[in-house]
Formats: sequence, structure tokens, C-alpha cells
Amino acid sequence: MTTLRPDKPRLLADIGATYARFCVERIEGRFEHIAILACDEYGGFTEVVEAYLAELPGARPDHAAIAIANPVEGDRVQMTNRDWCFSIREAQTALKLRTLLVVNNFTALAMALPHLSRHERRQVGSGSPQPDGVIGLIGPGTGLGVSGLIPTGDRWVTLATEGGHAGFAPADDREVRILQYAWRKLPRVSAERLVSGPGLELIHEALAAEGAGPGPVPPLGAAEIVRRALDGEDARCRDALDVFCAMLGTMASDLALTLGATGGIYVGGGIVPRLGEYFDRSPFRERFEAKGRFTGYVARIPTYVITGPNPAFHGVSSLLTHHLPNEGSSPLLERVRAARDSLSPAERRVAGYVLDNPRSMLNDPIGLIASGAQVSQPTVIRFCRTLGFQGLADFKLKLASGLTGTVPVQRTQVHRHDGTADLSAKVLDNTISAIVQFRESLNVEAVDRAIALLRQAKRVEIFAVGNSAIVALDAQHKFMRLRVPSAAHVDASTVGMAADMLEPGSVALFVSSSGTPPELNRAATVAVERGVPVVAITASQSPLARRASVCVGVDHSEDVHQFLSMLSRILHLLALDTLAVGVAVRTPAGEPLAAGRATADPADGQVRPAAGVLISHVA
Repeated sequence: MTTLRPDKPRLLADIGATYARFCVERIEGRFEHIAILACDEYGGFTEVVEAYLAELPGARPDHAAIAIANPVEGDRVQMTNRDWCFSIREAQTALKLRTLLVVNNFTALAMALPHLSRHERRQVGSGSPQPDGVIGLIGPGTGLGVSGLIPTGDRWVTLATEGGHAGFAPADDREVRILQYAWRKLPRVSAERLVSGPGLELIHEALAAEGAGPGPVPPLGAAEIVRRALDGEDARCRDALDVFCAMLGTMASDLALTLGATGGIYVGGGIVPRLGEYFDRSPFRERFEAKGRFTGYVARIPTYVITGPNPAFHGVSSLLTHHLPNEGSSPLLERVRAARDSLSPAERRVAGYVLDNPRSMLNDPIGLIASGAQVSQPTVIRFCRTLGFQGLADFKLKLASGLTGTVPVQRTQVHRHDGTADLSAKVLDNTISAIVQFRESLNVEAVDRAIALLRQAKRVEIFAVGNSAIVALDAQHKFMRLRVPSAAHVDASTVGMAADMLEPGSVALFVSSSGTPPELNRAATVAVERGVPVVAITASQSPLARRASVCVGVDHSEDVHQFLSMLSRILHLLALDTLAVGVAVRTPAGEPLAAGRATADPADGQVRPAAGVLISHVA
């Protein structure tokens, strides 16, 4: 388990149409101060959250994740089965929260499924889950929730659906009659109108209307119907509950076919988990498998009832962990965090807002961002440009790529049992991911300054030791092809002597994965003392970076106990290639260069290298 800040617990909640469930989390997966509040007793969303917080001992949470029984699209939420309407932004301000993440309750419940233990679920019927298979989720309560969970590499992606509002399809004559009865009351009958708490009441009412069972029966609430059915004292209630379970079985198997849910179908919500073994004996599983030509297909898919208490807490906790930058990962956010102390006070407020609300920064217009950070709109633009971006749109594009890019910014673990195809794919995917992260975190301003220094250099002296030596040799080769005098110093015993002989007009280029080797740091110090600019390709927070005139930051950690730091070397080569190409193309047409260097043709602006010089990437 991961320890969070004990002095700043996280607020988690699952708010339905009937009840609002709350807890705080100080240690990941451990939920404390659980409380259940009746929604009827409160006037709105903010009021029910504030009521819980008012009784909470200790410090108020800074960050909160709320699952709510409603689609969440944009800032304003209008609950479907309760007359609560609120602005997420205004609620965050009123509750004094730095983060307020509001998600659909079934999205949260879906995210909880991988965290459920055997004791928190019960299998109904046969079937076995396929490894890495899609998982389906359905849950009747006040409404009918439907969601899915799709595996993508080492992560899961949830489907925020409104599948409960799909049209209801009867499966036998009795269900046809129930549907016809419902049509007299409703202009459209969705699955939720019958497969839910109110739907159970409507089923009971329809059966009573056609005279099923002895004697007349007054309308009953869902809880009473369930109680009487479980006690065995009312045949009509038992009949209604059996019809309900059969309808749920049809809907669940439709979901299994729609999603290809070979990982299983889970049943949650407020009704089924209370039925216990009655549900196991009900027509649910029989109807689930009644799929004609596809009976064999769905029979292999297992079905589970979620039995653990407050399972949505696991889901909102996972979503909040992914949302918060200090518990998730994004190269651009790390760049914002590293630069925060050097910003102006107003820009620092924007940085704090970005770090606390990366998804809001990604989606909201500039007016809302400025309001949330309590700065002017020009300050937001200035913040983006200070970090080297062209403006807010450019910043959002890079942020979006880091948080939700189509190329997965993640690392996939290679296992001993992986076949050659999987091993190859994982190694290449890790490399692609590292390159994407480097691209999004690259400080363009630093690259520009480094190119300017190298363009004016009479000579480039390159320093590296150990695994970075091969990059230094490649750098020497590149600059010599550009007819820039250069030399690579890769022996730890001679880099200091080479630094002592640096001459004015030279540029010292250092390459190091960690930026910590003492030989390189001493050589960089000597270079600075001799008035020679130092360009470093290294970790942005390293000692070598602090000594450099310009640092092109490459922040990538990898396991070097068994393997050489290959990905870091590739990133260093790419950084070096960027600098070399920049030196080649940044010379204006007609400007004189040192003898033999590449020149630009005034006729078409194309770079024309000197004889024998090859410049890659230049069109």
C-alpha cells in the first residue's frame, strides 16, 4: 500500500439518488470515517458534502473525488434521478478544495473491479474469465448503471456509458405483457424503466393488474417487494422478483455480447447484492445463457455479484491517484514543478493551479483557468510563454499528449516468460514511450540557446565518461561533418586536463545520464572559470545541470542493474541530433560562416553542406 499524507487525507464519496456515502483515505486502499447520509435530508450537492466534512475530525481534505449517479459532461451537473444541479467549479470553491474530481458512479465502480478480492465478489453460474479480457458492469438501483473496463497494456480504460437507457427488449410472452402495461404509463420504455428499483415496483404493479396471484394487492415499494419475496410470504412478490432477475439476465448477456466481455460480467447496484443466494437460484443465469446461436459463447463468460462494502471507493481512489500529478506522471507537469520557484508570484499561482488541476487546465477555457488561479488572462499566457510555449493552445496540446496521448506514455514490464514477439513489442514500445515523453518535456528555449552558443563556437570540446562515451564520439563525428573543429574526451583520467586547456571561443559540451560523475563536474567548473560556455545534455536537476550555462534536460530513469542505460543513450543521441541540425539550418542565407561549414543557398533557402558533409533530417 502507498502512504499518502496523513495530515491531509483525501475525501472520497459515492453519491446516488438515495444515499451519499463518504470516507477519507490516508493510506491507499484503507477507508476511514465511513458515513452514509440520506440525500432527502439535504438541499443539494454542496450541502451534503459540507455536512460530512463538518463532522470530520482533524484536517479538512485538500483533494476530493466524487462518484455521482449521473453523466458528467463539462462543469455543470444536473442529476437525473434527483433535483440537484451544481457547478463543479463553484462547488470546489465553496468547499475550499484544491481538487474536486467528479465522475460517473459506474465509471468509478468499473475502476474498482480489478481491486476486488475473492471475498468481495461471488460467482453465479459457470464460466471462466479470459486473461486481459474486457469486463462488463451492470447494476440496478434507483436507475440502471452500465459500464465496461477495457485493458490497454498495463492499465484499464473505463467506458462512461448510459446503456441503462437503451430500449427494453422482452424475452417471453409475460414480459411482452409487462411492456404493454408500461407503455400505458410511459412514452418510451428503456431497460432502466423495468430493471431498477422503480422498475421492480412497475413489474409488481403489472402482474397485479393482470391478476397474477391470489387477491388484490396495493402498490408496494421495491424494498418491501424484496423483503416479502425473500421471506417467502408473498407469491406475487416472488414472481415479480424472478421476472426482474430474468430481465437483468437478458440485459447482462446483451452487454456481454456488445462488449465482447470475456473477462466477465459484474453485477452491482443497490438491489442484487442484498438478494444473497436467492439471486443464485433465480432465472438470472439461465436467461443470461439463453442466446440462441451464441449460447456457447456467453456460457463461457462468468458472472459475479459484487459483495464488498462500498466498492466505488476503490474506483474513485484509483481515478484520483491518476488525476493528481504528484501521484500520477506527466513530463510536462514535472517541468512545471521544477520551474515553479523561478516564476513570478502571479505565474506561480498559475503553476499551482496546473499542478492541482491538470485535467481542468486541459479542458477549460482561459477565463475559467484565470479565475481558478486568481490571475488575469494575460498572466496565463505569460506563464505558458515563460515555460517556452507559444501560448495556451500550445501548452494544452503538449499537456494533452502527456496525459491522454494516442501513443501510450507508459512503460511495459518485460517478463521472463514473454515470447519473442511480445518481448520485441515491449522493448520497442518502451522506446517509443520514452521518446514521446522526451518530446513533450523538451525545453525549447534551452535548445534554442544551446544552438546559438554552438553556432558561434570556433571549437566544440565534448566531455563524457562511461556509458555516455559513445554519445560523445557521435557528437564529435556530427560536428566534424559540419566542419566545426571538435574533439571528444571520454577518459575519466584526462577530462580534467582537457578542461584546463580550453580556449576562448570554444564551447564545452557535456553528456551524462545522471549528471553526477565528479570528473565531469570538476571539468565543468574549470570550464566556467575559464569563461567557456557549458552546454549540458543531462538530468535537469543534477549537479552538472546547475553548473551548465545551458542544460538540455533529459530526465529518464531506468534499471541499470542488469542492462546498460540504453533508452537514456537514445534520448541523448536525439538531443544531440536536434542541436546539430539546429546549427546547420539556423544560418541565414548569405551570412558568412567559418570556412567549410554548411551554407544556405540564397536561391531556395535550402541548406547546402560543404563537400563531403551529410546533414540528416534537412528537407
